[in-house]
Order: sequence, then C-alpha cells, then structure tokens
Amino acid sequence: MFSGWLPGFGILTHVGRKSGKVYRIPVNVFRAPNGFIVALTYSSQSEWVKNALAAGGCELKTRGKKYQLSSPKVVRDPTRGRFPFPARTLLRIVGADEYMELSIR
Repeated sequence: MFSGWLPGFGILTHVGRKSGKVYRIPVNVFRAPNGFIVALTYSSQSEWVKNALAAGGCELKTRGKKYQLSSPKVVRDPTRGRFPFPARTLLRIVGADEYMELSIR
C-alpha cells in the first residue's frame, strides 16, 4: 500500500511475456545517476525480471512519481556497493548479490 511512496521502495509494473497480463510488484529501489537500481532479492530468475528484460523496460512508481524505464541490465555484485549501507547489510543477510539497472526513458 505504501511501497509507491516510501524511500527505498517502489511498485514496478511489467507485462507478462507469455500471458500479456499486467503485473505490479513491490521492489526495493534506489536512485542511480541515469535511472534506478532494483535489488533482486529473489534472484535474476524471477519472472518479473525475465519480463522486464524481454520487454526492454517497465514502469516504476516511487516516492509518488511514475517513471518509464528502459535498457534493463542484470548485474551481479557481491560487494553490493551501489546500495546504501543499511540496504547493503540486509541484502547480505538474505544473500542477494544481484540488481537490475534501468535507465529513465
């Protein structure tokens, strides 16, 4: 309910590559120089990741604003260096060392 407004959270909207159905999921998201990075807490094998890659982008609502995102790229980074310290610590605890980088269209 509050994911689209709270810092560090967002609602990602993507379209199923097989079903064509629209899906909305809560994600951990952080600003990057040209767009956003999304923590892949359930790995790059998640269906939403595959859908965003296949579509070449998705929509994100964070802090009350909507963004059209493109050029999705999955990055593996065991240091989790692009995340703020508290997020880096939590991601280390859950074993998440991948993120998706997306550009603002």
